[in-house]
Amino acid sequence: MSSFVVLVVQQIGSQGAAAGQEGMRTSLDVWARLLLAVGPLLLLVRHRYPRTVAYGCAAAATAYLAAGYPYGPVFLSVALAVFAAVVAGRRYAAWGALGLVWAGHLVTVQLLRGWLPPSHDGPPGWQFELLVAAWIAAILAAAELARIRRQEWARRRAEAAAAERRRVDEERLRIARELHDVLAHSISVINVQAGVGLALLDSDREQARTALTTIKSASKEALGEVRQVLDTLRTPGDAPRAPAPGLARLPELTAQAADAGLEVTTETEGEPRSLPPGADLAAFRIVQEALTNVVRHSRSRTARLRLRYGPRELRLDVDD
Repeated sequence: MSSFVVLVVQQIGSQGAAAGQEGMRTSLDVWARLLLAVGPLLLLVRHRYPRTVAYGCAAAATAYLAAGYPYGPVFLSVALAVFAAVVAGRRYAAWGALGLVWAGHLVTVQLLRGWLPPSHDGPPGWQFELLVAAWIAAILAAAELARIRRQEWARRRAEAAAAERRRVDEERLRIARELHDVLAHSISVINVQAGVGLALLDSDREQARTALTTIKSASKEALGEVRQVLDTLRTPGDAPRAPAPGLARLPELTAQAADAGLEVTTETEGEPRSLPPGADLAAFRIVQEALTNVVRHSRSRTARLRLRYGPRELRLDVDD
């Protein structure tokens, strides 16, 4: 779309410029129209071939000026081609294209004006050449600014994408830890009670019934906590359906351990106080994992849990 706009502007604008320079420059003809169309047509592929387009537009503009056609918007396609080349990182190609236009203009209007049309045209003053140089500098400055901003935008987008990937990885690890902590404890209790139930199924049906009741309770508890962990996988922004577990649920842990045959004694030193949610959850999981390891790997049937509240810390000790 932009190439078509440039084509229309160059054709119509050059027609108006020719009317204002009648008698001073060569009138527009078919060759002039073709040269005015070369630049916009090349702009169609400026993003794929920025170097080729920049030099092609510069060559078309130089040939247009060398033929003595009126000054006008013929430079518009050169400006867009150079701009695209700089933004694409082809800075030297952009400089070379603009240098070609300026050098070609200097040669045709200062050195070869006697051999090139129009024959009655006098050389422009050096003020005009300074104006062309200022125009070239403005194009380069605008293109460099656009390139810098585009690179900064790309860098920020890459950093945001990397931060999002890190956040997703951290969340995945957190969920994996949660599932491990929940399932390891409950399945250990279920495993112990299943062994008790099998051993006492024929000799003590009442004790076997108690073991099966414990298995049912532990499995229900595990399912509830798994659902709570999986709630975090819902649409971002949704609040969790249940609060995260904390030290307030220590009696549940000790009761589950007792069902698995481990008697836990709890001692508290210092003034108990509320913990931040993250620290409260971490403390709960630490105690849960410690009791699970005692049930699974220790022959001891008793354990002692000591909570020491300090001025700025909480110390947890679990001994079997």
